Amino acid sequence: MSPSAGDIITIIGVPLAVLGVLPILYNTLATLAALSKIKRMLRHGKLTALTRSDIINKVIEVELPRYAVQPWDRFASKEYWQISRQPSSIPGGSWTTFNWKTNTIGIKTQRVEYADQLRQPQVEVEFHELVAYLLDLGAIPDAHGWRLLRSTGLWTPMGCALMKSPDSTSVAMAIAPLDDSDGHLSLKVSWKPSWTTRDASTLPPYWIRLPPPPITESDESPATASTSQEGPQPEETSDAGKNQEELGDDKKLSSPKQSLDSIQKQADRNARLPITCQFSVDGLQSALSQEQGPPMSTVNVHSLHMEHLRVSSHKMNGKWFASAATAYGTTSQTVLWNYKIPDEILAFARRDTVPCGVLELLGVVDDSMTPQWATKHDDHMQDHESFVRSSQEHRIALAAEARMDPAQRQIAIRQRTEREMMQRMNEMRDRSRRGAQRRETRRHEALQSPKWSTSLVAEHNLNWLRGRKVVDAEFALREVVGMLLHRMVLDGEFASAICEMLDVWKAWADNGGMRNTDLDILEVRQETFAQASLLVALVKDATGAHEGTLTMDLQECLRMWRVVRLGSTSSA
Repeated sequence: MSPSAGDIITIIGVPLAVLGVLPILYNTLATLAALSKIKRMLRHGKLTALTRSDIINKVIEVELPRYAVQPWDRFASKEYWQISRQPSSIPGGSWTTFNWKTNTIGIKTQRVEYADQLRQPQVEVEFHELVAYLLDLGAIPDAHGWRLLRSTGLWTPMGCALMKSPDSTSVAMAIAPLDDSDGHLSLKVSWKPSWTTRDASTLPPYWIRLPPPPITESDESPATASTSQEGPQPEETSDAGKNQEELGDDKKLSSPKQSLDSIQKQADRNARLPITCQFSVDGLQSALSQEQGPPMSTVNVHSLHMEHLRVSSHKMNGKWFASAATAYGTTSQTVLWNYKIPDEILAFARRDTVPCGVLELLGVVDDSMTPQWATKHDDHMQDHESFVRSSQEHRIALAAEARMDPAQRQIAIRQRTEREMMQRMNEMRDRSRRGAQRRETRRHEALQSPKWSTSLVAEHNLNWLRGRKVVDAEFALREVVGMLLHRMVLDGEFASAICEMLDVWKAWADNGGMRNTDLDILEVRQETFAQASLLVALVKDATGAHEGTLTMDLQECLRMWRVVRLGSTSSA
């Protein structure tokens, strides 16, 4: 029996229909499997995402939030010092290595076919906060990487290391691909718990600690007496209301006295405690004094008045202080990279501006320490000739008087005495005038004498201060500068005097040299000038390296990129 047309259609059509449905079934199963794997990856990374799937076209759509992140508070949060327990394994999620404070700033939609095509969006972070965070944990900047980043920018090779682990064997932060950076600098990070070598008791980056001056016996104030003095009071009075009024007046008078006494006690305590100062790219941000407790904790911390040291466009005080404090910080274990000393101050500190003759006039050095700069005057022969001439005239006059009769002799003696007196007065006036002219000439020659470097000037000024017992002989230049900066924070008048002297000094350096008016100022305020020279010398010593050093490269990179993208489109 031959098959009918219906049988033929069934035999051929059913398999064909099944074959036509198989791709759809495969796409459905593959899409569901990929979707399940993506959801599992999102759950493991604790990521909140919206997923949609098109089983026909085998497309999975994932909406992931984009974050802006910043580190937690280093003193109040344990997460700051710990890495994440469940970092994301999705490519691009290297930033989840650390715990961050996050803020959603947008949504990124991705359409993928397979789970391994999913990418976690990079996050935005302030570059200086990221660098400070890694430095605070113990990371070490890589000089080559920062130099390369400064010179080539976004063309820096992928994988170039910027920060390394404390043992310098592993990469902690490196350049990442630019696929998801939208023109920003793209970075990726890596960290292990064993790399964390610091804690909350250490001084954070961008902070410095200024030591207080040593306490001497003269500084120790005696115990404060009672703030109120009781006068003689009558034992008995018939007017009880009058006694109550007098008691109220005593309380009113003692209240302001107690307030002033409390302020004075706090000022005395601040003068004996270290001061920690925070700096940003804009200069001094805060100054804190801590009485007791672990270093850099929030226990017994007092915020100090420091408006007189803020950077402003009207005065140079803030720039002078920030520059000196930056130099003081970068010459110690403190990592203070973000404030850039102005070029004008750097050029001034590196220039030789103080004539050596001026230091000799001020009594800082003697003539054996300086080259020959003044004209030598030898008045011995001239004085000898004048004495011989006067002696001869005196003998001739005495001989002539001896031949005279008594009346004429008396007249001659009187005339000779008057003549010799006038001659001596003329000689005194000539010597005085000659001395004044020579002193003026000496001042002029001192101003034109060879100029010494700032370091040499500071060295002699430090010895001069030690000789006057202004500073202890046991302290080196850097230690003295730290104490001067400590005093500048607490004493606004002292800070203004130092900065005004620096302004005068910089003005004569910019205007071609010192003048008589500048020398007059130094003679009146010599101690202030000596202290100011120590600050300038430290700035020169700390920034004497050439362009391209790690400090300069890191500061320039932080200035060029305020916000960066953190993460990586390759596997973390």
